[in-house]
Amino acid sequence: MKVAVGLSGGVDSSVAALLLKEAGHEVVGVTMKLWREGRYKGGTRDACFGAGEVMDVAQAAALAERLGIPYRAIDCADAYEREVLGYYRETALSGRTPNPCVFCNARMKFGLLPKLARESGLEFDAFATGHYARIVRRDGRFAVQRAFDAGKDQSYFLYRLSQEQLASTLFPLGGLTKREVRAYAREHGLEMADKPDSQDFYSGDTDELIGVSDREGEVVDESGRVIGRHRGYWHYTIGQRKGLGIASPNPLYVVRIDACRNRVVLGERASLTTGSFRVEDVNWMASAETGEPLTCGVKIRSTGDPRGPVVFQNGICTAPEGICGVTPGQSAVFYGADGEILCGGIICA
Repeated sequence: MKVAVGLSGGVDSSVAALLLKEAGHEVVGVTMKLWREGRYKGGTRDACFGAGEVMDVAQAAALAERLGIPYRAIDCADAYEREVLGYYRETALSGRTPNPCVFCNARMKFGLLPKLARESGLEFDAFATGHYARIVRRDGRFAVQRAFDAGKDQSYFLYRLSQEQLASTLFPLGGLTKREVRAYAREHGLEMADKPDSQDFYSGDTDELIGVSDREGEVVDESGRVIGRHRGYWHYTIGQRKGLGIASPNPLYVVRIDACRNRVVLGERASLTTGSFRVEDVNWMASAETGEPLTCGVKIRSTGDPRGPVVFQNGICTAPEGICGVTPGQSAVFYGADGEILCGGIICA
């Protein structure tokens, strides 16, 4: 089978390409070029988007040469600015917390990149990446399933992939641990065997991406009493405790962001727990939408295990035991008993 591998210059995608090559597949390598020099300052930290891209592309090209496979570095910067950074900016200024990796995967990495790779003349039957996740097929539908290595599982970021995308996607690392992947890379002499993982989506100050001047506003408690000032509500997220600059006998957290009034509302931890919340823009994966209630687990953050049981029906997630830290703008991803994604969407209220 002919397989295109999304190469990032990191150890995971490199091992994915090597595994597929050794399995006898005809492999080609492709990399998204996202960074436009001079558009943003960036920084020095490892990230998916930043000035370090030049080195990543060089490492991906060197790996392709070593494996003897065709390679393309494809300019996707304009689309990334529009589809991902535009989404990030709009969501932050609406008072919600953006989740750019989710939209980058669905629209860019598994959408635009394979499309442009084919248009460049590369031929392939499937597209593969170094994500830690698995794909299952049940009752005629494809779904992403949690990885064998629960600590590295990336299924949460993949819930927006369509049935068409999943039908031609491979995740060679889904059954491996990170330790095994690094060991395999060392055994095969890959220079990126011990390269640190990307920790952030952007290597610089995210204020650059939002592109608006600070706007001072009120920090209030839940009764509306002014207890401090802030320099812009978009600098805060629900559940935040550090960096608030407010003295209090009890720990305070951001419990609400009021973009219309330019207010940040603080409260105690108990105020972060809710018994229900609404989800919009739902993508159905293992489960087709029926209107019937789903009893399942849910993740409202990428880390940790699904919480539950919860019931999801008609866009409402009900959690009998309560869930702490539900954040508008983030994703709620619903999992079945075997770790397969049933559906997921954007938390809106």
